[in-house]
Amino acid sequence: MSHGYHGIFGGAFIPEILRETFRRLSAAYSEARADPAFWAEYVQLMENYSGRPTPLTFASNLSREFGGRRVYIKREDLNQTGAHKANNVMGQGLLVKRMGKRRVIAETGAGQHGMATATMAARMGLECVIYMGAEDVERQRPNVFWMEQLGARVVPVTSGTRTLKDAINEALRDWVGSMDDTHYVLGTACGAHPFPEMVAWLQSIIGDEARRQILAQEGRLPTHIYACVGGGSNALGIFQAFLPDTGVELIGVEAGGDGLDSGRHAARLAGGDGRVGVAHGYKSYFLQNADGQMRDTHSVAAGLDYVGVSPILAHLWREKRVRFAAATDVEVVAALKRLMRAEGIIPALESSHAVARALKELPDLPTDAVVIINLSGRGDKDILHVADAIGDPGWRAFIQAKAAHYRGMGERP
Repeated sequence: MSHGYHGIFGGAFIPEILRETFRRLSAAYSEARADPAFWAEYVQLMENYSGRPTPLTFASNLSREFGGRRVYIKREDLNQTGAHKANNVMGQGLLVKRMGKRRVIAETGAGQHGMATATMAARMGLECVIYMGAEDVERQRPNVFWMEQLGARVVPVTSGTRTLKDAINEALRDWVGSMDDTHYVLGTACGAHPFPEMVAWLQSIIGDEARRQILAQEGRLPTHIYACVGGGSNALGIFQAFLPDTGVELIGVEAGGDGLDSGRHAARLAGGDGRVGVAHGYKSYFLQNADGQMRDTHSVAAGLDYVGVSPILAHLWREKRVRFAAATDVEVVAALKRLMRAEGIIPALESSHAVARALKELPDLPTDAVVIINLSGRGDKDILHVADAIGDPGWRAFIQAKAAHYRGMGERP
């Protein structure tokens, strides 16, 4: 990696007005990374506040179903706020305090990053504004409620497709006008340098733990690791510790939506539809047309409904170190139900993409395979959306009644 590039991907394609802000952020990040006391403070904070290390759970029932192939689940769903997002956010919060800023802004899709940012701001005494696509506000209403109760102001974004990419655009507009006292807590390993590298570093705590845990429990490294990929932070979090181990296959699972041939998905690499371009401050693969205009994306999971992918993952895919696959909405809902029934674990829809692909491939893996699935978050936030996808009549009646109530009040449900 040189000057924010990973191969040909990355960089910092930003307006001149943000140059000094990024220079200061890069300096603060480099200083923190070189300071062992920062990492020690970060680890202690995550242990005492977020419950780390998260368990590596042996899925005994699934392992038995698949002929004794050993299946483990890395439980990021047990983090404070219910997802891996807390790792990155709490680390950036420590940087904010170092830089002496008093306000944070963030974008969010599934709401987990927004929840984590609002939580961090409450703990550290910072003003907080969260930008969220209006469509995501509607399908992630429980998280919106909790963000607001934590003291954050949630701003619905009604432009464009009303999803994650539009929320990022609005957050960047805010930052241009408030950079002197505001830090943008970017939620994934995308964006202009140093964000991809910084987020990946803070999330590496996942893989460091998983490597120690699997060696303690199995006495060997895993053969396969599966992780869902929206921007790529949880995938990079677990992959990094195993990159030198070429015998460990790393599989990133994108949103297959209605199918890779449907045009309604968010598979940049697995679908072969991604084109190299520049957006949101970095160079990577994006879903765009021949004129460079970003295409609409679709996923049952709001957190994977994103047009680009981390430049670090794009490079690792180019180098054939990470394989990419996809899981459709139908496969994802089925995998969520299967994991709940088999192991009593309720995964987020995003994480269920990794579960779905692992379940699909397990029968064809060697019988001595050792598989880790990185469960990036829990499914509490998805209860209304999953109930609707499953077609539960009781929940549908409840949702319709609530929608009618809010319409009568002139508010969004």
